[in-house]
Amino acid sequence: MSYRSKRELLAQIAPRYQLARHGQKSVILDECIAATGYARKYAIRVLTRPPLPAPAQIRRPRLPHYGAEVQAALEVAWAAVTFVGAKRLVPFLPTLVPIVERHHHLTLTEEVRAQLLAVSSATVDRVLRVIRRTENPHGISTTKAGALLTRQIPVRTFADWDEGVPGFLEADLVAHCGPHPDGAFLVTLVLTDVATGWLECQALLYRSQDQVLHGLRRARQLIPFPVRGLDTDNGGEFITNELITSCAQEQITFTRGRPYHKNDPCFVEQKNGAVVRHFVGYDRDEGAHAYRQLVELYRALRLYVNFFQPSLKLKEKRQTGKAVQRIYLPAQTPFARLCAASVLSDDVRARMDAIFVALDPVRVLDQIGQ
Repeated sequence: MSYRSKRELLAQIAPRYQLARHGQKSVILDECIAATGYARKYAIRVLTRPPLPAPAQIRRPRLPHYGAEVQAALEVAWAAVTFVGAKRLVPFLPTLVPIVERHHHLTLTEEVRAQLLAVSSATVDRVLRVIRRTENPHGISTTKAGALLTRQIPVRTFADWDEGVPGFLEADLVAHCGPHPDGAFLVTLVLTDVATGWLECQALLYRSQDQVLHGLRRARQLIPFPVRGLDTDNGGEFITNELITSCAQEQITFTRGRPYHKNDPCFVEQKNGAVVRHFVGYDRDEGAHAYRQLVELYRALRLYVNFFQPSLKLKEKRQTGKAVQRIYLPAQTPFARLCAASVLSDDVRARMDAIFVALDPVRVLDQIGQ
């Protein structure tokens, strides 16, 4: 039944329904639901209130402003950054589109390019809704508290992180044990910078204090800025004399979160899901061959995430009564935030600019998939 027919039917039934007794109303309501297909509560509402007149002419929505070429180009750009949300994608389009064009993944006319760079986040969500993919697997925790040295390490909560200077890192371990945490399996050491979102992932053959310490040393050689602080959970792999001594010698502030408070290391927990679980998955990985593959994966993934994955950063949070309003800064990549912070030396900045210009995000993503 068409919309116009339903309205004409309601105009006939509604006066009868409003004047009927209780038993008769149920019969009329059943007839209306059978004819229109309305939900019962909605049918009661439209029959109780005065019915709307049937429109003389149904107004169709306007023709789409963005044609098939803009939509196809948007899908290519969206796939190049692994299908991130529209509020992260749109601010990055002015940087991403020239890169994708330079590597010949897109050929745009001036008109199509102008439309693509003028598209809003709401329109992007609407265009890409039909091909958006959703998956909801989950992993398990293998953290075992190391309580002997916790009094030597100060506690720091997520609310304490107000560092605007790059160099304060959160660290966590992601276990690739599948559904059962028994035996030996690979582990990923994840480090993320609070100010910029810079990410480093190190594959570990197994979960141990020595492996964590070696992973931290390898990661520090790759991080392009000085490390000023390190915040971890209460796992026994982090709470060790060796790590405390190493941080003291390097003048690195070492803090930890509160036990059983998963939101204390919120920055690195986000990366655990959005990066490690997204690309590596939830299967069980073990052995030397899988370790070498994971090392190669992270060599490409660190470039892709830090140079081509824009993320939102909370600017301020306002609370009015029970309502909380969160205001975010425009989405930027970790590399863009790092350049804006002006903490890189001239040689390091020149080297990283050269890497950024040479990288093809689509090719790097293909390499990650392989």
